[in-house]
This record gives sequence, C-alpha cells and structure tokens, in this order.
Amino acid sequence: MEGVEESQCNARGAGVAGHDLFVRPALTKRVVAWGSVALAAGLVLRLGMLRWLFDVNGDSLGDAAVYGGIAKNLLLHGRYALTAANGAVYPTLLRLPGYPFFLAACFRVFGTENYFAVCCVQIALELAGCVLLADFARRAAQGVRPGDEIFARRAGWATLWLAVLCPFTASYAAAPLAEAPTLFALALAMWAMARFCERTSFDRQGWASALVFTLAVTWAALLRPDGALAAVAFVPAMVAGARHGKPKNSPRMARMAVVCALVALAPFAAWTARNWRVFHVFQPLAPRMATDPGEDAQPGFERWVQTWCLDFSSTYDIYWNVPDEPLDVNKLPARAFDSASQRAETAAVVGQYNAAGYNLTPAVDASFARLAEERIVAHPVRYYVWLPLGRVADMWLRPRVENLPIDLDWWVYGHHRAETRFSWFYAALNAAYLLLAAVGLWLRPRFWKALLAYMLLRSALLLTVNAPEARYTIECFPMLFALGGVALAAGMSSRLLRRG
Repeated sequence: MEGVEESQCNARGAGVAGHDLFVRPALTKRVVAWGSVALAAGLVLRLGMLRWLFDVNGDSLGDAAVYGGIAKNLLLHGRYALTAANGAVYPTLLRLPGYPFFLAACFRVFGTENYFAVCCVQIALELAGCVLLADFARRAAQGVRPGDEIFARRAGWATLWLAVLCPFTASYAAAPLAEAPTLFALALAMWAMARFCERTSFDRQGWASALVFTLAVTWAALLRPDGALAAVAFVPAMVAGARHGKPKNSPRMARMAVVCALVALAPFAAWTARNWRVFHVFQPLAPRMATDPGEDAQPGFERWVQTWCLDFSSTYDIYWNVPDEPLDVNKLPARAFDSASQRAETAAVVGQYNAAGYNLTPAVDASFARLAEERIVAHPVRYYVWLPLGRVADMWLRPRVENLPIDLDWWVYGHHRAETRFSWFYAALNAAYLLLAAVGLWLRPRFWKALLAYMLLRSALLLTVNAPEARYTIECFPMLFALGGVALAAGMSSRLLRRG
C-alpha cells in the first residue's frame, strides 16, 4: 500500500515482500491515517446496518434459531442437539458444527442468546478480512506490473475501499448467520495462499503460511459444506508455487502436504465418527436437504419445485412456506403450468396438500413427484439446462435486497416507487462489482486462475440448487473485491499516464 516500505524483496516472487508471516511492513503515518479512515467508514456502514437490520424476535431468527439452539444445548447440556416444542432435547446433524461452536463461544463470553454481541464480533472479523484482502490484492497485482510497487499499493487501497463499503457483505455481518465468518475465512485463505507462494523455501514461515491456509479453509468448510471449494480452487495454485518458486525438495513438500491434510481432515473425521455413533449413518458433511436421519426429505415436492422455480420471490413466497403453511395455486407463476389441464391437475394436488393439514404426506409427495415427472418428460431441456442456468443468473444478478425490510417484488414500480428505485440502484451496484472483477480477470493478476476457479466451481454447484437465494453467491465477493481493486488501480494508472 502507499507509503509502505518493503524490508525484504524476493526476486523469484516478482518483487513481492518476503516478511515473517506475523510481521507487517513498516507503516507510515499516512498509511495508518488512510487505513483508519477506510476502516472507520466500514465500521459506520456496518453499525448502520446493525441498527437497521438487527432483529432476533420470534420467527425473524430463521436459520439463526437452528444454529443458536444447537449452541445453547452445547453450553447447557454438552450435547450437539436441538430442543423440540415440548422441551425434549434430541441430537441433530442437519448443520455442520462450525457456526454453532462459534455461537457457543460468543455466548460463553457475552451471555447466552446475546446475538447483538455475536454481530459485533462478526463486524470485527469482516473488517479484518477487508484488510487481509487488501494485502492479498497488493501482492496479486505484482503479476500485472512486476516491480511496480506504486501500482500494487493502489490495488491494495482500491480493494480495501471496495470491501469496506460494500453494503451486500456488510448486511450479513449484522445478522447471526454463517456468511460473515465464512467471508473472513476465505479472505484469510487467500492471504495465506499468497504468502505461501512468496516463500523461497519450505522454512518456518512457509510452514506457518501453509498451516494458516489449512485452518482457514477447514473453518470455511465447517461453517458451510461448500467452503471446501476454496481448497479445491486454491491448493493447485499453492502446489504450482511450491514447484516453481522453491528448490526441489520433494520430501519436505510431501511432509507439509501430509501434515496439512491431517489437520484439515481431523475435525471432519470426528464429526463423521460422531454421526455414525449417534445415527449409524456415514455423513462427513451436512445432508443436502438439511434433514436428520428418519425425517422425510419430500423428494417429490422438491423435484416439482425444480421444474418451475426460477427466482428468489418464489423461494420466499412458496418454497419456504411448505410444509406447515397453506399453498395457494394462484400464487404460482405462469411457468408452473404447461397447459390448462396441467393447471387443473396442479390445483388438485395443492388441494390434497391443504386438506392434509398443510403436510407433505407420502401420498401428497408422490402426487407432486408424478406432476414433476410429467413436466420433465415434456420439457427436459428446460428442466436440465435453462432453469438451472436461470437460477444461477438470478443469484448473481438480482438486486441483493433479500435481507432488507423492503418488498421483494421490486419490479412493480407502481406499488412502491422508492423501493423500486433503491432496488435498481442495488442491481446497478452489484453489476459494477461484477464488471470491475471481469476487468481484473482480463488483466490477469497473480492467482487469477484460482479466483476464477472458485467462482466457476461455486456457480457449478449452484446449478443443483432447487430454490435460489442471492446469498449463495455472497461468498464470491472476496474474489470480486480483489479483482476489482486491481482493475481500479489499472484505471487510475492509465489516467495518470494520460495526464503526464
């Protein structure tokens, strides 16, 4: 960053510093001042989000109620379990242990069910992640202009401002959900990856970088199953860096790989053993449909939803309300029916569901399965290609207002003009981040292949999602910030050259 003096320079690392892992470069007053301003701006934004969005009353907790229930039982009973309506405590495996243990640690320090303190900790973590991303972008920019430290520092500053002022990630720091810790874990993994690839040998600092990376991706995977994609995308870049930037020393490299693999697999081995002991099932992650063994996963209904669900509005208005809530056939979008006769058939199945007390009984679920099969056979390309691609596009491009207190039908301008304008602004801002990242990819900074691989892998995984949510792509924003920072730095440098 601007004003930072490099104390060591690694020629094989394209001019990137090779400092000790836990020692920062010399910081000038200018760096401290501007860095403090950026972080203060990010803090103000997040505290504003916390004041505006924080609500943990009743049903507003949503997924947080599940995480929080497990965390409370960890503290009160020493069991990874949930509490039934009648007060009975029963074991569960429908969520990975990363976030429940994080909540339990916060509850232990700040008091049980103190979600406000949890959000404050998450804000601190996310701001720390912004700093890590800025340093990562500074190092990655060396691949665009080797030896140009001014350009690299500009990329770091641009990334810092893009990250701290992003309202999309800031809003999740103000909610007791796993997204904010996941963003921090990904930022830490990216930073550690860059540090590892700068080392010229498998020394103590190289080991430290490798272990920090391992702990980061392991925590990301324990928070959300898809967090493991970070290892899949980033490890090849680390292996390539180890082969090209370090002396040939296969035994040391193999030893490091074995140790890191054991560290990464240890918590999942314990989790798998616990699930086998308690439930007699092999479950190394969390079940795809978030159900405990013996619970009905309602495959017929899920398959039927996949034949028409395309956007978050359908997820919110219909998918989340079944079972336990009435289903109105008139609320289904027109794409849920291929003909008048199919609409009548769908209405009959919906009537069975409502008559069953809003329960997806085996008979009702089988009726949904038959309806889904009929639609899939008639339009296989729509089911296997266009709808999955449309859902992924919705998760990437729609206005990210899903956790804001505004109507989701933002396109109906006549109903709420101010909210529609705000939603279009959010859509434009989201598009700006994507465009900047695309320019950053075109510039090909260091690790661009790893960053692109993560986003492509995550998008490919999202092709299997039944009901889209924009938050499923929020984990890609650390990559967007770093790439966008490089793009902005290139734009600033070009403008200065034209002036000169």
